[in-house]
Amino acid sequence: MAPAGTLWTIDYQSKGKAIKAAAAFGGVEIATPAAYEHFVDNKKPEFLAKFPHGKIPAWDGADGFKLFEGAAIARYIATLAPNSGLLGNSKEDAALVDQWIHLAESEVETFNAFIIGLCKGRLPYNKPIHVGLIERETRALNTLDAHLATRTFFVGERITLADIFIASIIQSAVAYTIDAELRAKLPNLMRNFETVVNQPKLAPVFGKTEYAEKAIQFVPPPKEKKPAAPAPPAAPKAEKKPKAKADDDEDDNLVPEEPKVKNPLDDLPKSTFNLEDWKRAYSNKETRGAGGALEWFYENYDAEGFSTWRIDFKYNEELTQTFMSSNQITGFFNRLEASRKYLFASVGVLGSANNSVISGALILRGQDAIPVVNVAPDWESYSYTKLDVKNNAEDKAFFEAALAWDLEINGKKWVDGKNFK
Repeated sequence: MAPAGTLWTIDYQSKGKAIKAAAAFGGVEIATPAAYEHFVDNKKPEFLAKFPHGKIPAWDGADGFKLFEGAAIARYIATLAPNSGLLGNSKEDAALVDQWIHLAESEVETFNAFIIGLCKGRLPYNKPIHVGLIERETRALNTLDAHLATRTFFVGERITLADIFIASIIQSAVAYTIDAELRAKLPNLMRNFETVVNQPKLAPVFGKTEYAEKAIQFVPPPKEKKPAAPAPPAAPKAEKKPKAKADDDEDDNLVPEEPKVKNPLDDLPKSTFNLEDWKRAYSNKETRGAGGALEWFYENYDAEGFSTWRIDFKYNEELTQTFMSSNQITGFFNRLEASRKYLFASVGVLGSANNSVISGALILRGQDAIPVVNVAPDWESYSYTKLDVKNNAEDKAFFEAALAWDLEINGKKWVDGKNFK
């Protein structure tokens, strides 16, 4: 049988392994190039003429049909073996196969790759981002595991392309992020994985699986030690003269301190609104009502020197338990410490587990939020919308509810809140 085409991939690429496994299961003969050097051959003009994006896996069919992107190639290979059952037995089955592959590819493989990149120093390391990626990957793994609680395979009663493709992703992840502790919490997913990779037609493709006992962690590189400067020759001893204690202290501190970098916010025109006074008023008064903190705010607020903002977390669909979301707010506030003298915030979690949002209000120095919030590495995980609390009734209502902790958004009620003050 002549090969159906040529597949460009590398041995450790999970998507390439999934394509080879699909071909082996469906009895489709495929060829590989006689020689291929990644990051070299895929940048050559002859490769880019066929595959303009320069990515692998890449497929060059014997009939001239060309294709790139792993899931697309694997699905195409499955269509070349219509009796294999790789796409199920109906158009609905085929859609479900695509659904599970897409979830695993976007929510497990992607986050696993980012975590590896962070921990191996390929990307600038950031602890909150690392934790967030772990949470998002784990959420998807739990979804996959729950689906398999009452079934052997992802779609139907036989192995499909969904099982093969997901197994290739899991095989990569168990070597780095799905450690022994997490595997114990995913019994159904691991059962499915072991079933697939040990299937006689597929075992030669998947080969041996490496299991991590502990998930990969970032280890800061050791600080480079500078060689010690040679000691200067001893100077001739001079006759000691008695000194006052103050003089001795001054001699011990001859190295000048580094000049402090001035914050541009300090150069703004002086404001009549004192943020520290506001923080005390908010802490000591009822928020609403006569003589309350909001009344104090409107009496003293300087809209030229300060501004009010709405803040919203961009990735609410990834939030799980509300207490974890509350902890996330705390972490964000901790990373804003350098802007404490310029900022007040009241931010909360609204809704319930797996159906919540993070939102709130800010009072900050100046008319631009970015110079105040960009001291936190994860500031871009939030959106910032300027509020007009003097002239816009809707903005004013949102601002007051966020400060009073009775804010409600799309039926989601305030569950827990944090203040930055």
